[in-house]
Amino acid sequence: MSVIDLTMGICDANRERTLATLDGIATLPNPQQVLGWRPGPNRAHVAWQLMHLGVTEELFATERLLGTAPAMPELVPRFRGGSTPDEEIPSVKEIREVLASSRQHLKSTLATFTDEDLSTIPEPFRERGWTLGKILQVIAWHEPHHQGQAHITLNLWKAAQS
Repeated sequence: MSVIDLTMGICDANRERTLATLDGIATLPNPQQVLGWRPGPNRAHVAWQLMHLGVTEELFATERLLGTAPAMPELVPRFRGGSTPDEEIPSVKEIREVLASSRQHLKSTLATFTDEDLSTIPEPFRERGWTLGKILQVIAWHEPHHQGQAHITLNLWKAAQS
């Protein structure tokens, strides 16, 4: 098994946990309210955390690895790192669609590389000095990080209901 395949297997396991969180939210009486709940003023809501995962994978699949434009240009400014979460809360269905399409796009992009490319630095990463191997590590870390933030925000919402 290649390192790329192994890493994507880890990412798939991470995605199972993310989707389990989203599935749990979908069973609540008002999922839209939960998705838009913030743990404090100007903090990211659950929906932002989950959409950020999809948008970031789309950015890796396009501009960050290939230097091309992302397939969801209307979502990138709203959910990329450093953006300010707004009040337009995506639905469970919209989040699921973004997660699915960006993951497929990322897999397609990574399929163009082999393990022989792991020590190369893709052109869009020249300034950072990140090799493909480092990029895979960051991708594998990113989802558990934000899934954990979404999960704790969900738990804080539940605590605030009692």
